[in-house]
Amino acid sequence: MNDKSIRKIVIVGGGTAGWMAAAPLAQKLGRASARPCEIVLIESPEIGTIGVGEATLPTIRYYNHALNLDGADFVKKTQATFKLGIEFKDWGRVGHRFFHGFGDFGARIENRSPVMHWLRLQRAGGMASYEDWSTSSVMARQNRFTPPQGDTPSAANAYSFAFHFDAGLYAAYLRDYAMQRGATRIEGTIVDVELRPEDGFVAAVKLRDGRRVDGDLFIDCSGFRGLLIEGAMKAGYDDWSAVLPCNSALAVPSERVPKLTPYTTSTARTAGWQWRIPLQHRTGNGHVYCSQFTTDDEAARVLLEGLDSEALDTPRQLRFTTGRRRKQWSKNVVALGLAAGFIEPLESTSIQFIMDGVGRLIEQFPDRDFHPGLAAEFNRQMLFQYESIRDFIVMHYKLTQRTDSEFWRYCAAMPIPDTLQHQIELFRSSGRVAILDPNGFAEPSWQSMLLGLGVMPRSYDPFVDQIDESALRTHFARVRTAIANTVAGMPDQADYINRHVKADPVAAPVAMVAPAAELARSLP
Repeated sequence: MNDKSIRKIVIVGGGTAGWMAAAPLAQKLGRASARPCEIVLIESPEIGTIGVGEATLPTIRYYNHALNLDGADFVKKTQATFKLGIEFKDWGRVGHRFFHGFGDFGARIENRSPVMHWLRLQRAGGMASYEDWSTSSVMARQNRFTPPQGDTPSAANAYSFAFHFDAGLYAAYLRDYAMQRGATRIEGTIVDVELRPEDGFVAAVKLRDGRRVDGDLFIDCSGFRGLLIEGAMKAGYDDWSAVLPCNSALAVPSERVPKLTPYTTSTARTAGWQWRIPLQHRTGNGHVYCSQFTTDDEAARVLLEGLDSEALDTPRQLRFTTGRRRKQWSKNVVALGLAAGFIEPLESTSIQFIMDGVGRLIEQFPDRDFHPGLAAEFNRQMLFQYESIRDFIVMHYKLTQRTDSEFWRYCAAMPIPDTLQHQIELFRSSGRVAILDPNGFAEPSWQSMLLGLGVMPRSYDPFVDQIDESALRTHFARVRTAIANTVAGMPDQADYINRHVKADPVAAPVAMVAPAAELARSLP
């Protein structure tokens, strides 16, 4: 570090985004570092966080591991359960279900995906569902869970997993971690942002009680409002409502049920979809919908009637506009979480954006000169990622075969980005998957969703015909049997949790959801 090194980082906003930023920064730049940097997080008691049951992707494990968190302690303290993927019900068509599992469909055969070989055999007849060759999918059907076992590739480790956890408890867990390493927390409400007259950089934020908090680097985790990135930096916002039309959500916790499913459930409704996230102490539920195609009262009725346990509260509402900031790093302000953008939670990507944002900030970490090339590279990577994940989510809606509501008819007819159109048509014509973002959703995820939504390729890679069909069928049968036998020996998820990572009972009220009026003021 030189004499121009960052001396003070100010994080505006707490919640999951704020403390996920503070934790790794405190680890690397806190009191134990060679040249400590002051890290201050400001959160307001007047502005609630969107604290709901949160579903994640497997990469959350790498984030936790990088912080050296104790895995069992994390699960207990956040009331977490394990997630093998997402079950989709009534997507594509009513009465249909399929599973997007974490992991692949087995080892590649002659450098071709096993799904490509399955397409060949399926066309010839006599093949079971492709999901039978996904260990995570078979585990999910039977509510089984145990961590992957062994190093030699086998059915016992041919899958990955993530977590469901209480977002409010996770934020508190990371808050303790960060503060133990030197981060400080200020409680207060920001009423003004002071800019440097010479260059427009943020110099300080002013609190309602008169305090002034200065800094070198400001991280905006203020939610949809974008207090710094939009309010001060005027970064601009790309509105993606035309292809992601849902703009409202209702969230409500319900009682815990004995059957702990190791997956998130997404059930399509007439004007959107409903989530179900099982936690150890309760179940998180929500209804994401488009207000142009239904009313709030009807959406609440659909949500409550779709619960499988008694509601613990009245549904709380959230309004949003899908899209992203045109710049997520502007001058000395970096936006993370909802302040940076929002793509609805259909594939549990919100925390992924936070992790990748803080990771890229650390990779491109500036000094007080703030070389513009660092911000440009950060923005290039983040904006590309947002577009990639946008396309993956849009695919869920575009490929519907449902005609039972105006909402689904709109989705089927809406124009989509050329990048996504290319990916769909390539798979439909040849069974091949175009991976435009190597850091995004991998080939098995695209295969699961495309096949699950009813896109059956017209052809397949001719190279797979080089393998003897009888030998190939024998191989597939052997793998399918190995998966079935391995899963049969695994414990039920509830049993595994009770034996190894059972959380203490929670007496505190369920996590708070911000009042609708406050959230409305937070819109971009």
